[in-house]
Amino acid sequence: MPPPPHAAGKSRIVELDALRGAAVVGIVWMNVYNFALPAQAYYNPIVWGGGAELDRMVWAVSFVFIEDKFRTLFAMLFGAGCLILLERSGERRWRPHSARMAVLFAIGLAHSVLLASNDVLRAYALAGFALPFLAHLSARELYAIAIGLVAVHFGAGMIVFGSAVVDFLAGRAGSDAALFAERNFGADEAAVRYTYALGQEGLAERIARRSANIPDQITVIAAAVPLNLAAMTLGMGLWKSGMLKAEWRTFRLQRLAAICALASIPVLLLLAWWTADSGFPGALAGAGSLVLSAPFDMLLGVTYASLAMAFFQPGGPVTQRLAATGRLSLTNYLMTSVILAAIFATWGLGLFGEVSRAGAFALSFVPIASMIAWSPHWVERLGQGPFERLWRAGGRWLT
Repeated sequence: MPPPPHAAGKSRIVELDALRGAAVVGIVWMNVYNFALPAQAYYNPIVWGGGAELDRMVWAVSFVFIEDKFRTLFAMLFGAGCLILLERSGERRWRPHSARMAVLFAIGLAHSVLLASNDVLRAYALAGFALPFLAHLSARELYAIAIGLVAVHFGAGMIVFGSAVVDFLAGRAGSDAALFAERNFGADEAAVRYTYALGQEGLAERIARRSANIPDQITVIAAAVPLNLAAMTLGMGLWKSGMLKAEWRTFRLQRLAAICALASIPVLLLLAWWTADSGFPGALAGAGSLVLSAPFDMLLGVTYASLAMAFFQPGGPVTQRLAATGRLSLTNYLMTSVILAAIFATWGLGLFGEVSRAGAFALSFVPIASMIAWSPHWVERLGQGPFERLWRAGGRWLT
């Protein structure tokens, strides 16, 4: 997620901007499935295309190394960016911060109605309202709160999915919990047909339907607030500790990366194997993606952040391009949805449901290549992106 707008120039930390750019790239690798395939296929490779071996391999790599890891990075950097502004605002922090969150929520709501049902900006805005309460805490206190929020998400998630997992393990396939999981995360034929039909909507139909169910969207978004706030709080702690300020030595960064990777990757591999070996039941596909993997997704996100801060070179060409991409992260996040809709939606090329999981992953490089190509030129000539300017102007207007 992009940081709130702040002063450019020599005060910018290039490695931090590049990490933000990498997070935007990684989000596209998962968002493409939301545009290309029925909703259940986002979590489950056998839903669409018959579970071909290549699709299963792409799912496994995504589950272990991509899904929610880059969302964690996005949220971590959002928290750090908000903290930067809160520290600079002094006593006048509440009103301008709340205004920025309100504008961000409005942008996210429009984005979700027009293009992306899985928009993250709305959840970030809601969670972001709590950040001023946490800004004065120490890094250790922020880490403790982040752990507590992950525990809240895990506990609440198991209330939702626990019965479905227990029923699956006990062989009770016809229970209400198991049917709920299969409809939303499995290969239930009627449910998949329904979500496929949604993908065939015209733009006007989509806008009418999505506008009508905004109250239901708020409920779903609220459920995502604890985990997103945990990642934001973690990012605030990493900023206060100096890690995201590029103040840590390389060895310390490498050690943190190794510890988090060793604590997360084996568990994620085990979850992927368990889900695949069980035949991708909805109960495991849903619980594994949304609940069981959550603590380990966050740890692997910290691994990526540590490695980026250790190895990104401020003058390197890759770092510079990613840094430009990160400086336009809000614009790039929204524009990738425009490109993906142009490829898959009925008002574009209409490829929704026409490609496999592997094919969708390959097509994700179209928006990725586009934003990496255009971002340096925009930053060099115009500085802030158009949606960064809109966000900043809207926040000032409300203030």
